[in-house]
Amino acid sequence: MTAPALVLVAHGTRSTKGVQMIAALAEAVAKELGAGVSGPGTEESPWVRTAFVDVLGPSPAEVLRDLATPTGDSVPAVVVPAFLASGYHVYQDVPREVSESAHPATVVTPAMGPDPALARIMKLRLRAAGWTPGDAVVFAAAGSSDARARQDVRRAAALLAERLGTGVRIAYVATGAPRVPEVVAELRAAGARRVFVASYLLAHGLFQQRLHEAGADGVAEPIGVHPAVVRLIADRYRVAAQEMVRARAR
Repeated sequence: MTAPALVLVAHGTRSTKGVQMIAALAEAVAKELGAGVSGPGTEESPWVRTAFVDVLGPSPAEVLRDLATPTGDSVPAVVVPAFLASGYHVYQDVPREVSESAHPATVVTPAMGPDPALARIMKLRLRAAGWTPGDAVVFAAAGSSDARARQDVRRAAALLAERLGTGVRIAYVATGAPRVPEVVAELRAAGARRVFVASYLLAHGLFQQRLHEAGADGVAEPIGVHPAVVRLIADRYRVAAQEMVRARAR
């Protein structure tokens, strides 16, 4: 059988830099899997495609409907949500898109985060921004009205705190409270000498820009393309693809 395609589903952004980052991530994952990004896969190597649930296209449904071999047969697909917390997009948008595609063989993996690998990357990004032990840290997430997503953020923040060896304060960029500027100000009022923002965002865009306007001494880069992220996505794919192969063999 043709190896299942990997459909990497991201949020979407109007930021050119953010779109380029998602494309670079897909290319890196394809390289990790020995795959291609522009044509059907083979038995050994899958076909990696990107899709977006908001702002721009193609949508997951469009990508899934387009997955076919040169003979017109549907290619099985593994959908990997490139989200750092599982909220509305993961629990509602992605399943709806899969259903609307009417694709006959699709598996959706867990989202990317929270995961210890992401905490390791965030520590590296903080250090690159100038953070040193003793500096206060604001864990900045996009935010969500979904309680499950907020729980994921709390888990991710705990993983980062463990990695840093110090407490972190959670704040949100878009949805939820407290907001990042408020927490930065509170930490300064409490006597923090320096305050740094740890970005729990995947790519550059409007939300990352807002972090730079929050009044902190430094802002870490988004998680972005990193070998650990690439391996995380590739591992999500491999587990799901193996399950599909076993299911077909039964």
